[in-house]
Amino acid sequence: MKNDSMCGRYALTSTSDFKKRFGILGEISKFEKSYNISPATYNPVIIRNSPNDLVMMKWGLIPFWAKKYKLETGFINARSEGILDKASFKRPIKYQRCLVPATGFYEWKKVKLEIKDEKIPYYFGIKNREIFSFAGIYDVWNDSEGKEIFTYAIITTSANEIMRNVHDRMPVILKPDDEEKYLYKDTDISEILKILLPYNHREMFSYPVSKLVNNPT
Repeated sequence: MKNDSMCGRYALTSTSDFKKRFGILGEISKFEKSYNISPATYNPVIIRNSPNDLVMMKWGLIPFWAKKYKLETGFINARSEGILDKASFKRPIKYQRCLVPATGFYEWKKVKLEIKDEKIPYYFGIKNREIFSFAGIYDVWNDSEGKEIFTYAIITTSANEIMRNVHDRMPVILKPDDEEKYLYKDTDISEILKILLPYNHREMFSYPVSKLVNNPT
């Protein structure tokens, strides 16, 4: 399955006040903090379930109707533009929306050098916010034995000014005030589409990082 060519790594390095931050009342699954979350790994995702629940899902959305399932396949991203026209995303964006907690994400800038072209990794984060959330969608696929496999994708949009220097796309970062609206199942889809926009670049920061991040381990 072909993926949108961005947002292939992100970080979740803080879990302080996680339950309070996302309105979770019950116990939450244990998970490891990571500076380098990569596709095909299980990570915490927040869904609406009166109150909100934390569910560990695999990054790489597999549509419920897919005939085959492979760990290395799946949509890690979903473009906000025309999302209702895509068979794999139409149902999830209407009924299966989720928050993907993060503390930052990475993108690679193509640099032309005399000897060869290189890609320089950059880290992006939000000023004055320890944890934020990407707009996500998820689906549930059943294997031959009826086991449910939960998978998710991160929605992307056009780049803002701070991202444009590195890439022409960026993940949809939700404002805190929009998170409940996004999760609430009865929010009209037209209202959902209105918030799938580039984040305010003035509230973001970025800096280059070591190429060691290229290695997901």
